[in-house]
Amino acid sequence: MAIQKEHEIHQRRFGRNLGVGLCLIGFVAIVFGLTVVKVTRGDPMQGFDHAVRPEMTEGN
Repeated sequence: MAIQKEHEIHQRRFGRNLGVGLCLIGFVAIVFGLTVVKVTRGDPMQGFDHAVRPEMTEGN
């Protein structure tokens, strides 16, 4: 019986770990993208209360 360097179960675990890792990276990329879009969108929102200030709207 020859000694195998890598057992079959390690190959299956690697495949699962790779899939979970790719899903995690995708999720982080989506959250990061949404954050960047929300921050750089340029809406006339102010501060933590997200209330529109009339003096900041265009066409006054």
